[in-house]
Amino acid sequence: MTERKPPGLPFESWVDRQIREAAERGAFADLPGAGKPLSGEGAPYDEMWWVKEKMRREGVSCLPPSLVLRKEADEEYAAALRARTEEEVRRRVAALNDRLRRAVLDGVTGPTVSLAQYDVDDVVREWRAGG
Repeated sequence: MTERKPPGLPFESWVDRQIREAAERGAFADLPGAGKPLSGEGAPYDEMWWVKEKMRREGVSCLPPSLVLRKEADEEYAAALRARTEEEVRRRVAALNDRLRRAVLDGVTGPTVSLAQYDVDDVVREWRAGG
């Protein structure tokens, strides 16, 4: 805990002295991220940057379930197009279609999004064409 600023001492002088003394004690040595550039350097200022950074680190999403499902479906579709074998493409698309079918039957909450199942043969044709 820091001491209180003595009366009559200018605020900047008090802060500068505390920083200098801490540096002399080695309080700033070996801090995580030392020598690394600041993240977001050059990006426009965002008041909620720390909230977004915390959510990213924690893997938290504030999207409604329907939009999360749509995003995950798009990612899985793209992964199927990058698959190494036709069998893997078919397996991925079948699993994705099963997940979409369950979501429609269970009733996913959030804004309405297109959750139509993929035609496995169409995806295979696109995969063969190079995605």
